[in-house]
Amino acid sequence: MNALWVIVSASFVLLLSVASIPLLNNNGNYLTYLLNWRSSSFLSEVADLLVTNGTIYTSDEALPFADSMAIRNGRILRVGNYSSIKELARTWTKELNLDGKIVVPGFIDSHVHFISGGLEMARVELRGVNTKDLFVDKIRKAVANVKQGSWLLGGGWNNDIWGGDLPMASWIDSITPHNPVWLTRMDGHMGLANTLALTLAGISHNNENPNGGAIVRNNDGDVYKWADLSGNMMTRVCLFFPMETWSRLVDLMSKSGRVLSQWIYLGGVKAFADGSLGSNSALFHEPYADDPNNYGLQVVDLDGLYNMTLSSDKFGLQVSIHAIGDRTNDLILDMYASLPSEKQIRDRRYRIEHAQHLAPGTVARFGEQSVIASVQPDHLLDDADSATKKLGSERAERGSYLFKSLLTNNAQLAFGSDWPVADINPLKSIRTSMKRIPPRWEKAWIPSECLCLEDALKAYTISAAHACFLDKYVGSLSPGKYADFVVLSTNSWEDFATEVNVDVEATYVGGSKAYSIKPEDKNE
Repeated sequence: MNALWVIVSASFVLLLSVASIPLLNNNGNYLTYLLNWRSSSFLSEVADLLVTNGTIYTSDEALPFADSMAIRNGRILRVGNYSSIKELARTWTKELNLDGKIVVPGFIDSHVHFISGGLEMARVELRGVNTKDLFVDKIRKAVANVKQGSWLLGGGWNNDIWGGDLPMASWIDSITPHNPVWLTRMDGHMGLANTLALTLAGISHNNENPNGGAIVRNNDGDVYKWADLSGNMMTRVCLFFPMETWSRLVDLMSKSGRVLSQWIYLGGVKAFADGSLGSNSALFHEPYADDPNNYGLQVVDLDGLYNMTLSSDKFGLQVSIHAIGDRTNDLILDMYASLPSEKQIRDRRYRIEHAQHLAPGTVARFGEQSVIASVQPDHLLDDADSATKKLGSERAERGSYLFKSLLTNNAQLAFGSDWPVADINPLKSIRTSMKRIPPRWEKAWIPSECLCLEDALKAYTISAAHACFLDKYVGSLSPGKYADFVVLSTNSWEDFATEVNVDVEATYVGGSKAYSIKPEDKNE
């Protein structure tokens, strides 16, 4: 109906203008203006790029699949079949022939630590190290290339894969006498410091545990602005800041708005409510099976968290809270439910980051309260074995990584990687959510929670965009949105939906090629 109204209105204006020509101007200038107006309107519907001959999955329920789309000035003009798209082409219009390949909307990682991940790429990589000897050898080789007195930083270790014993300062003290060392666990919630680093930090056997943490003993946005101003941004980012800084974010948004550029968006604030499963610091209703006196850590004062959440919400900031253990998820859902509501209901889109382990009955609350579950499928690859050990098999299988159950109960599911804690590979995460087969396993862990391809794709596209209020800009291949899309290496939707053994052949951001598997194509 709206499209018809636009056509009729335009025709009416044109007719009135033509009829008025003799009264307004007898020298023909008005007619020239009218024709120029028609040309301008005409050109706005001309594509500078046609994407054709493919299987285009749009993540738009109004038209889930198409074979072609038209793009102008970095945004999508039209999506459909080729016969409806070709009329938008002119002699200067470029065409990308997909040769039958599959296209999906640009992936959106809902939970990533971009700057720390980038920094970690230059540090000691301990991911996959499976013995004490290999751990020590990695540090020995790394410290040989560091000046005395300089910090040696690294991370990615996982004590579960070498038997469970935590690494100790004594492992590396003799080979790092002149360099302070800090090596974070893969989940970022625990780290190993050598004795020199502990001394510099003033930590000894006499220190008390800090609030929300434990010392284990023997028995901003300026970087993104710079990248944007330099013209080097090819990735859109939506930034969340520590909740303690909420007032500064309110000041910034009052001056600059939420959209700093097409690349940088101010999202909201984030807080931590517990730790992680691997470090036995996620907070549970029941104690850890391998540590019967430990229920985990509540790393924040709930009254303080409530007050900061209330203030953040009052000024329109989106709130996101890290919660992994089942008790923490219940506490945060309780807090969200207790926040006073306004007479006019506002779209808040509260988030819980991770939502890994849920008690019976908790799943339904996400949908009932419209709380977004921001989850990371690849974490289950590392947690399948450790969850069984730390929670017991029955408890772990009852409440871990309940993706399908959340969707069935009308929750919004947003996928991410948590890079650098896990690999930043959306296709791998999609496959994980569909197969749920951990390393060295032959069958799925909790197969009833496996997703289908379309649900997994939505969680990495339109639902992820919704989770950060960017769904009017990105997340689906719909008219008016940015032309961000990925060309995959397969032309078989059936194979894609069954095995997910595909690669990214090319990535387009705003209609321009940002990546190609073929080096000679990168600058096209």
